[in-house]
Amino acid sequence: MSEAAERMSRVDTAWLRMDNDVNLMMIVGVWLLQPGITLAALRERVEGRLLKFPRFRQKVVQDAIGANWVLDENFAIDRHVVSEKLARKRGQSERAALQARAGELATARLDPAHPLWQFHLIEHYEGGSAMILRIHHCIGDGIALTSVMLSITDGGADPPRRKRRGAEEAEESDWLSDAVIKPLTDVAVKAIGMYGGGVVKSMEMLAQPQQLLGSLDVARNGYQVVRDAAALALMPDDSPTRLKGKPVGKKVVAWNEPLPLDEVKIVGKALNCSINDVLLACAAGAIGNYLRDQGDDPTGKEIRAMVPVNLRPLEKAWQLGNQFGLAPLVLPIGIENPIERVYAVRARMNEMKGSYQPLLAFGVLAVAGLLIKPMQDALLGLFAKKATAVMTNVPGPARPLKFCGSTLRQTMFWVPASGDLGVGVSILSYGGGVQFGLITDRKLCPHPQRIIDAFAPEFEKLLTVTLMLPWGEAGTIP
Repeated sequence: MSEAAERMSRVDTAWLRMDNDVNLMMIVGVWLLQPGITLAALRERVEGRLLKFPRFRQKVVQDAIGANWVLDENFAIDRHVVSEKLARKRGQSERAALQARAGELATARLDPAHPLWQFHLIEHYEGGSAMILRIHHCIGDGIALTSVMLSITDGGADPPRRKRRGAEEAEESDWLSDAVIKPLTDVAVKAIGMYGGGVVKSMEMLAQPQQLLGSLDVARNGYQVVRDAAALALMPDDSPTRLKGKPVGKKVVAWNEPLPLDEVKIVGKALNCSINDVLLACAAGAIGNYLRDQGDDPTGKEIRAMVPVNLRPLEKAWQLGNQFGLAPLVLPIGIENPIERVYAVRARMNEMKGSYQPLLAFGVLAVAGLLIKPMQDALLGLFAKKATAVMTNVPGPARPLKFCGSTLRQTMFWVPASGDLGVGVSILSYGGGVQFGLITDRKLCPHPQRIIDAFAPEFEKLLTVTLMLPWGEAGTIP
């Protein structure tokens, strides 16, 4: 074994082994750049910035009890940063062709003999360039990879070389932490009433309960843990819809043009709801309308989405790896009234506050990393039975970023779905806009663009109804 070998964490090992015939654990993203960039410029940027993170030079070597990160002595930049030519069918738009290619790449395995990531550059796309990014989830979670990927943009900071010392140094965070990581975590954590320091303290309490006997707070926390563990284990299976079933492993991706974020904020303020509540309600409405258009009746139905919740100190995001839990979020797809649906989402979000379920889900992933793959698949399959989708909501920088001198005009990503889940939902705010993205299994949802196209009308409907409400009453509706 090479001296550079590093043992992979149990949770990262669980994500590594989670690949199956219908779902690969790759995070797939698309960057649209204006004007275009060259392959040579992209390779130079990746070599100069991304490879300063050692993980991107390391391959995975598995053994009987886990896996190791090992330096790839045959690393070649041209294997990981490649050129693509966008093949278009007759009458097919560039956007549709790019979506088709992203779907194909989402089901193409990365070479296990080399580091598990790849960038595909389409130099000529809509007057600029497009880039499809693929990174295996075992390398890092959403917060870690957001930190890393945005650090390679113009003005991004290099990873720290040693632990920061002293309060003054801790306060001197770079623009990336202030503009991206903190807002991202604040929204995700506030959604369930958990905060970075409190999460870390809770994890320590759970790990060392013998040191905390006699504390009333610990007794209450212990009761909450037991209750949440029971709720997680006894959670009923999700409502049956055409979006749930056995996938075939062929992926389709879709996204929309951004909505003005300021308008979303106005609606949230008027209804005394968070931006998150508004966006999730629109997503639930779009899914419900799609099912009605397919001849199904979603009335009275709800579907569950597993939402990642960050569990790491923010200053350690650059260290990569996976440190997040999963919180089950119920989406009321059967409610047609947009105002009623927003308040239903808000009520469900309030029910999640103070929950230890994300911590418990993290523990399940850690245990799964110790098991042989058949046992791991059986354990993680429980999550698939309880949910229909995986959903992420990521706030990005308020102003467009630059990359190799060009403007990153639009960005979207899709999280992988584990087990037999066939739907991945992504909501991303960036550059003053917010957009909705889907990745679906072709068998379960062959036309995700139809759901995407319903997102903006759902928001417009909500905006119109909100403006029609009597002054002073909008935020007080029960």
